[in-house]
Amino acid sequence: MPEATPMVTIEDVRGALHDVIDPELGFNIVDLGLLYDIGIEGGLIDLTMTMTTPGCPAQDYIVGGVERRLAELPGVSGVFVNVVWSPPWSPRRMSRAAKAHFRIREDGE
Repeated sequence: MPEATPMVTIEDVRGALHDVIDPELGFNIVDLGLLYDIGIEGGLIDLTMTMTTPGCPAQDYIVGGVERRLAELPGVSGVFVNVVWSPPWSPRRMSRAAKAHFRIREDGE
C-alpha cells in the first residue's frame, strides 16, 4: 500500500517561515508581521504578504526565500506568493519579540 502524502498545515507554514529572514532588518518575516494570509488547498500554498515599504530592495530575495523554504515542506506541490500593499505594513503588526528586539513600544510607536 503506498504511503499517504502528508498534509501541510498553516502551523507548518508559519513555523517554516520563521527561517526566512529579512536581510535588511535581520529578523524573520513572521515576527515582523509581513504575513497577511495563508491558504492551503491540497499541496498548494497561497500566501499573501507585504514588505515593510513599497519598493523594498529585498522583495525578490524575501519572496524567493519564502518559495524555497515552503517547497521543502513534505506534501507541498506548489507555492504562490502574492505581495500586496494594502493594508500597509506598520510596526504594530510585529510580534512582542520583534518589538522588544527593535525597542519599539508595545503600541507600535
